[in-house]
Amino acid sequence: MASSGARDGGPGAPGPPAEPAEPGEQPWRGRRETPEERANRRWSELLQEVRVTQTGVQILFGFLLTVVFTPRFATLGHTDRTIYVVTVVLGAATTGALIGPVSFHRIVSGRRLKPQTVAWASRLTMTGVVLLLATVTSALLLILRIALHSAAVPYVVAGVVAWLVLCWFGLPGWALRRYGHRE
Repeated sequence: MASSGARDGGPGAPGPPAEPAEPGEQPWRGRRETPEERANRRWSELLQEVRVTQTGVQILFGFLLTVVFTPRFATLGHTDRTIYVVTVVLGAATTGALIGPVSFHRIVSGRRLKPQTVAWASRLTMTGVVLLLATVTSALLLILRIALHSAAVPYVVAGVVAWLVLCWFGLPGWALRRYGHRE
């Protein structure tokens, strides 16, 4: 059985010296893999991430699409209807951004553009995550406005958004600053 160092590109791993995965990345860090192997690995990892986010977006967007057909929708005021429309548009944009990597890959597949495909798909996925944050914020605002009729709603929404920003961006950013510059 291979040692974990050889399996994950650690010391003693076979293969050519690692090349930088991104401009400015040090070549001695990370796995020892060819650019094609790196692109394939990064593509597989990205697909797993997109699968997780797409499931949540599909559930949220499906729910949003049904709201307009409920009897309660007719009683919403102008502000709540506007928030609803903004939420649905954000949900559609989120869906587009998170499905974008799949169509991008399908269109350019077989053209030897895997590293570029991974880079663009990664950008689309991050755009989708930002749009998902906006969609969740808007949906939460609408639901809590209707459910609570309270002046506390914006504060509750702000607290949840702060938590999501911490989980989705703050902690990864902290980890990059804390551990990203080690040799």
